[in-house]
Amino acid sequence: MKAELIRHVQSHANNQKFEESDYLKLQNILKAKGERSQPNKQFHKNIKDKSVVHVSLSSELFEISHIRTIYHMFIAALLLFIISTLAVDYIDQGRLVLDFDLFYYAFGQLGTVVWAWTLMLAYALLGPYYVLSVWASLNHSRGWRTCVSAAAALTLCAAQTSMLGIFPVYIVLHYQLPPASRFIIILEQIRFVMKSYSFIRETTPAVLKNTPQKGEPLRYPSLSSYLYFLFCPTLIYREVYPRNPYIRWNYVGMNFLKVKSLTLFYLYFILVRLCIPVFTNKSNQPFSTRTFILALFHAAFPGMLMLMLGFYAFLHCWLNAFAEMLRFADRMFYRDWWNSTSFANYYRTWNIVVHDWLYYYGYRDFLWLTGHKLRSVATLSVFAVSALVHEYAFTLGFGFFYPVMFCTFAGIGVVFNFAMNDKRKSPVWNIIMWTCLFIGQGVHVCLYCVEWYAQIQCPRTGTSFWELVTPRSWICSYQ
Repeated sequence: MKAELIRHVQSHANNQKFEESDYLKLQNILKAKGERSQPNKQFHKNIKDKSVVHVSLSSELFEISHIRTIYHMFIAALLLFIISTLAVDYIDQGRLVLDFDLFYYAFGQLGTVVWAWTLMLAYALLGPYYVLSVWASLNHSRGWRTCVSAAAALTLCAAQTSMLGIFPVYIVLHYQLPPASRFIIILEQIRFVMKSYSFIRETTPAVLKNTPQKGEPLRYPSLSSYLYFLFCPTLIYREVYPRNPYIRWNYVGMNFLKVKSLTLFYLYFILVRLCIPVFTNKSNQPFSTRTFILALFHAAFPGMLMLMLGFYAFLHCWLNAFAEMLRFADRMFYRDWWNSTSFANYYRTWNIVVHDWLYYYGYRDFLWLTGHKLRSVATLSVFAVSALVHEYAFTLGFGFFYPVMFCTFAGIGVVFNFAMNDKRKSPVWNIIMWTCLFIGQGVHVCLYCVEWYAQIQCPRTGTSFWELVTPRSWICSYQ
């Protein structure tokens, strides 16, 4: 199949004067893609070892001028958003205005976010490390092993629950942070929990297996290796990772600039031009099937743009910037998910960083506990955990409970995972996958936007359980 594709591209190159350098780059990418498409068992082995150097796939693709043109088209669309906004403001107000009040609101109280994040980082760095260090130094003492292990486990559970469980939620609710600031705290909370769990999960078996001989020092990870792990773009702890020889600071700066000036501005204009004007008054309109269908399909396009922006901003620009600063050489944060013909493959390739953590500490550990049985149950348990965490982040981030993410992830997502499995190879299934993504993003944007404005226009009057969990958009139009 790959040989046929290369011959097809070569023929196209001869007919259309395809640049020779671009053709050679495409050949290399196809070869690398073939290596990435190795069987899952070998692929997971390489990821687990963290000994393989990978270049980010989009970085390779953007070296081809024809692929880079697609990127330029998105920039042109952003310029069109800016021009249309300026034109509308000039017509309505008689002057050119770029009002970024939405940014100032969404990222408000950044001072609170900074000191809360600093405390979370300090605990995530020092808490698990020194508790395990004390446990490791006393664990091999005769007669004290059980007591020391129990005390260390209880101490660590209490500390983790307090600093990485209760504390971030308290900060978000007590200070009534705006949405973007809320998401920073909650997503960092989740990241610190996953990182610290990986450190504990990888260090504990190593300490138990390596009993020091008399007179030998205890072998325990250095604090610097753990500090490096907290910031490098991976969730699987290793004492040593493959490193690049130098840092390209211009590459770091360009990636951060893309996140700030390109992605955030793009998101701003999507909200201002495509979402806010449409959904501001939706919650005051009586619910009907026609209204919902029209709103859903209107939200599909901005929803898909948000998905692509989130992918490009975080999984490509943000992670590559930190990887470059830390000389982290394994840049396979995602694979070619856009070519997926099954949702099973899409879930595996969309976010390799999180997928690896769920695979090793969720799916594989579940199989180990059940004697490598109940594989379907293991898959369902991973989906359930992922759906709950997504719903937790959205509930605290938006400030209301509306389990759209949980239902689509744990319900429809599970069905698609088994129905559209790896046996689906026809390109038609890729079209179906993209269609489902468009509809799914439309559902998310539509329902969350309607609920957001319903919460504003019809605030809660009580604090009962049903009052808190009942979506206001269901009853707002009838008040």
